[in-house]
Amino acid sequence: MAPNRIVFLVDDDAAVRDSLRMSLELAGHAVEAFSRATAFLASDAPKMRGCLITDIRMPDMDGLELQEELVRRNAPLPVIVITGHGDVPLAVRAMKAGAVDFLEKPFAREVLLAAVDRALEETATSARSESYAEDVRTRIALLTPREREVFELIVVGKLSKVIAHELGASIRTIEVHRGRVMQKMQARGLPDLVRMAISANVLELR
Repeated sequence: MAPNRIVFLVDDDAAVRDSLRMSLELAGHAVEAFSRATAFLASDAPKMRGCLITDIRMPDMDGLELQEELVRRNAPLPVIVITGHGDVPLAVRAMKAGAVDFLEKPFAREVLLAAVDRALEETATSARSESYAEDVRTRIALLTPREREVFELIVVGKLSKVIAHELGASIRTIEVHRGRVMQKMQARGLPDLVRMAISANVLELR
């Protein structure tokens, strides 16, 4: 890791902070942790190089509000948000607003480290490049009309049972479509799929 690049953690759960800190430090990252977004903003951290991992749901100021404040301050830190399963639509909103990734609980250590590596390598810039967007549009063109519908509902955070109800299909059928979408789009997971949808400008901001 390049010098002076720090992984900042903002989470009101002490056990989560300690666990994340341990995983990151064992991987060789310098880490600074905060229990509140307001404490983070009051420090010099937003002006420093590195990346930020923040929980979505926190008292006083949540992860989305923290991200919005960093944008307002023109702070350069790439943001990774942590979300519970029911908060995926919020994480999608965060990515539309500029977050580079989100981690859905529970997540494995290797998933955490991969997300941090991507953030520190500033992949957000390359992910927004026209060549990447064109590649994504090519993959989208391979989807069938029904797969395209499923794709657009997945990336706004809707669960398979909700998609099945909206499209008048069985959950099993939607799961099959979901698998084909992931395969054709060459997506490693939901955050990857959301990133593709945003880069190709196939979704309206909601």
